[in-house]
Amino acid sequence: MNFSITSRASRIAFLLLCLSALSGCGKDAPPAAGEGEGDGHAEDTHGVSLRGEEHDDAPESAGDEASESTTIPAAMAEQSGIRVAPVTAGTIADEHDVQGLLTPVDGRVAQVMARFPGPIRSLRANVGDKVQAGQVLASIESNLSLTTYTVSAPISGVVLARQAQVGGVAGEGTPLFEIGDLSTLWVDLHIFGNDTQHITAGVPVTVSRMTDGVTQATTLERVLPGTATASQSTVARATLRNDDGLWRPGAAVKARIVVATRPAAQVVPLSALQTLEGKDVVFVRSGDTYSARSVRLGARDAAQVEVLEGLAVGESVVVEQSYVVKADIGKAGAAHEH
Repeated sequence: MNFSITSRASRIAFLLLCLSALSGCGKDAPPAAGEGEGDGHAEDTHGVSLRGEEHDDAPESAGDEASESTTIPAAMAEQSGIRVAPVTAGTIADEHDVQGLLTPVDGRVAQVMARFPGPIRSLRANVGDKVQAGQVLASIESNLSLTTYTVSAPISGVVLARQAQVGGVAGEGTPLFEIGDLSTLWVDLHIFGNDTQHITAGVPVTVSRMTDGVTQATTLERVLPGTATASQSTVARATLRNDDGLWRPGAAVKARIVVATRPAAQVVPLSALQTLEGKDVVFVRSGDTYSARSVRLGARDAAQVEVLEGLAVGESVVVEQSYVVKADIGKAGAAHEH
């Protein structure tokens, strides 16, 4: 009996000791799988969020760079006609575009007259023919002497008009032909409004034919007094050479009058300008990389524009086929977005 009680007490004490040991072990044991994974997941989520923000920032920066530059190998650029030139100092012209008419020069148009009245026996020139001074143009039988005499060209030039017919009667003092020396012509330019206050004799003029766009540089010789009755414009006159004979009296022409020029520290051709996202840009080449550079522009003329900010003298900018570079940059930006 005593043995049984003692044995039972020993077993109870042993169990209490084991329970106490297990309780202590539970305090030092690692967290449960669910709890550990939950805490770790929370930390990972926070970490991914930071990396995501950094990742989002990086592509945005890379995207801006990718959308504003492109790489074009030299061989491909040459094949595409892309040409670059350095930024240089230059001049900007104050120009005025006007229109005008070509006219023969006074004193270089001659009337061919019959010296004596009588029937016209022959005519040897037609309108448009070139003739030389002294060349026989017609023969006429004089009513007074009943002999035939000839009429010659007084100057070299082109037959502008013919008022005679074979068999007709030439009256004394009646024009038979009109001949014009068209080797030089006047161009009468019509100036309107405030432009008349700025345009004076001696300034350079570039005249363009409307038929084929051929241009010729000359100098404004004089500004005529008064105004043209029909247009109420002031007429400024210059002289043109007509070596090819294609400048024709009566034809309308365009002209650009340069009133003044001023220096500019940096200029680029107008062909270098493009727009990206509403901004004026030029494309700067470095090696095979072409980058869009935003620029602030100043005055411009018909050929070039002043650059106030955004470039440095000597940098290579695209001056021909700049739209090809713009298109390539657009493709690169679209590819990056996808």
